[in-house]
This record gives sequence, structure tokens and C-alpha cells, in this order.
Amino acid sequence: MNKIIILRGNSASGKSTTAIGLQKKLERGNSLLIQQDNVRREMLWEKWESKHVETIKLIKSLVEYGNKNYKYTILEGILYPGTYDELFKMIMQLYGENIHAYYFDVPFEETVKRQKQRPIHNKFGETEMKEWWREKDFIKFIPEKIIDAVKMSNAEVVEMIFEDVVD
Repeated sequence: MNKIIILRGNSASGKSTTAIGLQKKLERGNSLLIQQDNVRREMLWEKWESKHVETIKLIKSLVEYGNKNYKYTILEGILYPGTYDELFKMIMQLYGENIHAYYFDVPFEETVKRQKQRPIHNKFGETEMKEWWREKDFIKFIPEKIIDAVKMSNAEVVEMIFEDVVD
């Protein structure tokens, strides 16, 4: 059965870098990478303050497509519980026991430091990040493995997830 890998956490916690590294490590043609920011900001141009209605609808369609066509679907983003619960419940129905969920736990100060080093550093700053920040914002009904992305390198995180997921 196909698997989904959910990578969640606050902004600049390492989710995107891990998702891209993980997809490169998986055999080509075996995975679909869905990045919440790309769907919301680039594809739909939906505002952050919105209720993400269109983003959720499109991500649900992409997750269904991934389930039908790929061995691995990687879903990456902040993906707030509450806002995205409908999506998470659909994922539970589609994937059952084949859900591998990870939460990137990084202190706020570290995410601000990381943001300043990113190519998109000028798109938003500490003030906006503080508005979005949610401490240990876990999904209540899907167990998430906590990743200390300060102590672990990106390569170590990618390898750990790869070993968890690949048979």
C-alpha cells in the first residue's frame, strides 16, 4: 500500500529542505511532493489571513492523486491542526496505518535566525513569524514523531525518515 509522509512545524524549521532531500533519496517516479506554501502562495495566491479554503481543497485533491499514483506522497507545511483537520481525517481514511508524520520542533529564536539565511528572507520577517508561531502544535489524532531539528542535521533527518518509511 502507498504511504504518506507528513512534515509539519513552524516556519523555517527545516520542513521544505527535508522534503526535497527525501524526495531526491526516494527512487525517481516513486513520489509526489506537495508543499503547502507552493500551493497557497504560488499556485493559488491565497492570502495568509484567509481560511485556506482553496488551499485545503487543492491539497486534498493532490493527496488523493498521490495515493492513487505514487508509492510515497510527501506533504510538507505548517498545516495548522484545526484549520487542516478535514485534510488530516481524509488522509487517515486514505492511508490508514501507512501515515508517517513528523513535527519539526525548533525554538522561535532559531527559526528567526534561519529565516534570515533563506532565499525568501525579504518576503517576511520576525513580526510575521511571531504571528504565525505555535508552540508544539501537534495533530491530536495522528501521532507525530518529534524531530529536534537543532540537534540533528538535515542529512540525519532525511536518513531517519527514509529508514522509517522505506521497506
